[in-house]
Amino acid sequence: MINPSKLEEIAKQISNALPPGVKNIADEFEAKTKQVLQAQLAKLDLVTREEFDVQTQVLLRTREKLTALEQRLSQLESNQASEENNNE
Repeated sequence: MINPSKLEEIAKQISNALPPGVKNIADEFEAKTKQVLQAQLAKLDLVTREEFDVQTQVLLRTREKLTALEQRLSQLESNQASEENNNE
């Protein structure tokens, strides 16, 4: 999810762009803008950087295990083929 402080910063920038005479409206606008942005971003299917990094590491370990298993299977198949040839 996007950093809440970043959303607050965006809302504050929008609020600061309003004329000074409408500060009350600006405060309400800032709160509503923040609420709408958070609601819309919550609908997106996003993951945090930490979750992404964890899953990347899991994927790398899984690939390493798969490669090792493929090599082991290849060795076993070679051994079996050699034994079959020797038995003939």
